[in-house]
Amino acid sequence: MKLILTAAVDHLGIAGDIVEVKDGFGRNYLLPQGFAIRWTRGAEKQIEGINRAREARTVRDHAHAGEIRTQLEALEIQVPARVSPEGKLFGAITAADIASAIKKANGPAIDRRNVVINKPIKSVGEHKVGVKLTDAVTAHVPVKVVAA
Repeated sequence: MKLILTAAVDHLGIAGDIVEVKDGFGRNYLLPQGFAIRWTRGAEKQIEGINRAREARTVRDHAHAGEIRTQLEALEIQVPARVSPEGKLFGAITAADIASAIKKANGPAIDRRNVVINKPIKSVGEHKVGVKLTDAVTAHVPVKVVAA
């Protein structure tokens, strides 16, 4: 079965790749999960759109990663959360929360999978969070958790 990946799949490829997989794997996993669409001639246009979006998100080189790191570290990121009277959160701050807060603070679009939280954030205050840009470059971003 010939498919076009719409998301990165381990040991298979990244979004925009055309892959040949066994029928059962494609029909029972990739298509229902939304990781792929069936390959057709008309879908070639979708591949171009996916590739353009991927190029906009990816870091071009080490110097570009450094620029993004300085931009991220200069941002003031606030994440609102529901808080108990003692100052503890109901739940924890997730990587997706931080990625959306970076975007709201006019920062670059960051994939939630690139946000590295060493210790779960479960209290109000300022915390340091890593954002992995490349294998060699990681931005350490200050995140302030405030009561909503």
